[in-house]
Amino acid sequence: MKLATWNVNSLKVRLPQVLQWLAENPIDVLCLQETKLTDDKFPLAEIEAAGYQVVFTGQKTYNGVAILSKHAMSEVVKNNPLFEDAQQRIIAATIEGMRVVCAYIPNGQSVGSDKYQYKLRWLDALHNWLAEEGKVHDNLALLGDYNIAPEDRDVHDPAAWQGQVLVSDAERAEFQRLIALGFKDAFRLFEQPEKLYSWWDYRMMAFRRNMGLRIDHILLTNPLATRCTSCVIDKVPRKWEQPSDHTPVIATLD
Repeated sequence: MKLATWNVNSLKVRLPQVLQWLAENPIDVLCLQETKLTDDKFPLAEIEAAGYQVVFTGQKTYNGVAILSKHAMSEVVKNNPLFEDAQQRIIAATIEGMRVVCAYIPNGQSVGSDKYQYKLRWLDALHNWLAEEGKVHDNLALLGDYNIAPEDRDVHDPAAWQGQVLVSDAERAEFQRLIALGFKDAFRLFEQPEKLYSWWDYRMMAFRRNMGLRIDHILLTNPLATRCTSCVIDKVPRKWEQPSDHTPVIATLD
């Protein structure tokens, strides 16, 4: 089974890329973030025509998440029941005995800002909810745009980014709290080449210069991690015309 995550930064704009990518990469489950569509505008017919069932929750202009699956989905939950929030950032479903959580973690804007404090509260609530989910679901996968680069090797220039949002100590500590629940970072289960990232700013020719961050992750509980045979970042869609600033991450389970 192949699982993938991709922040598409507007599904309205990026739908052709998503459909092309799915045609070229026949995966089982795709978690999307930043769909930026109200539910009545979601391209349900196009996704279903591509052979996928889909569950989603969205809002105008911002946020929005969706899970596309080749398999039946059940026990769908929208948002974190432990955290009251108008922003649509979480959707979960059970697929083939696996609990899949698609999350778009807040950016945080800048360290110390109100949005940064919201991010830390949001992450704490996510931790608490996943601790409860883990008691029910041994096979739990958390996919999404975390807006956290866990280590310096996930940052193109650690010195330039030191102390900034996405790499601050408090954010990295929250990432490690998630790991401590029994998750493994699928990408780091394998020896990887250096300087592999999943996000590049649109400015300063960042993609061409590989000035990126690895902030899109697939975390797997131990039973799933033992089944994981590869985890890769697919940079190809970032080279396409009018791309998202993120690119897909794919984990393969036997």
